[in-house]
Amino acid sequence: MKKLIIASTSTIHGSGYLEYLLPTLSIHFANVKNLLFIPYARPSGISYDEYTAKARVAFNTININVKGIHEFENPKKAILNAEAIFTGGGNTFELVNQLYKQAIFNVLQEVVENGTPFLGTSAGSNICGVSMMNTNDMPIVYPPSFKTLAFIPFNINAHYIDPVEGSTHMGETRETRIKEFHVYNTTSVIGLREGSWLEVFEDAIALKGSLPARVFKQNEKPYELESGSEVII
Repeated sequence: MKKLIIASTSTIHGSGYLEYLLPTLSIHFANVKNLLFIPYARPSGISYDEYTAKARVAFNTININVKGIHEFENPKKAILNAEAIFTGGGNTFELVNQLYKQAIFNVLQEVVENGTPFLGTSAGSNICGVSMMNTNDMPIVYPPSFKTLAFIPFNINAHYIDPVEGSTHMGETRETRIKEFHVYNTTSVIGLREGSWLEVFEDAIALKGSLPARVFKQNEKPYELESGSEVII
């Protein structure tokens, strides 16, 4: 039975790393003593060791030990034996690239589908959708495929930002980019604002956090989904 937290971000303004999510994670990872961390997205280009150390500090506060997947000789076995898994944010292109390069895409998909508790933040949330095609990240590498894990039947646009009324910025908004995506693709997209997350239990998906999410469907007007609502797409 799937059990996932899919969060827009790891850190909200004025809060420490994962701090706002820790009460939820202490329930989500109840009875978990050891967590496998996948640091492949490397935010700001930090090393796997640095990133794992950051996650370790946060999870120590809820009495969970963290070990990075790169610390294991066999990453497939590490996933198969994991009590729980966390995939952090950073660059989605590099994260997906490494999942394919390390040949762990299928095994990660399998164990989470079969019930291993999972947390994804930012890039780690993007990979929970049908594809990574709604990431905000620069294509710094070229993964073998844009196909991702499809734990949910839509895509995530993490860190979703609304257009600012009166802004003189001439660049495209997130909504504009998603409209461009829907010219060629039918997959629905949920824009997750900062501090919002999805809770997935088997086939039930609920929006959590203090803010609504923005839902985009091909050839339909976008609409707001209120926090606490079930996600039906």
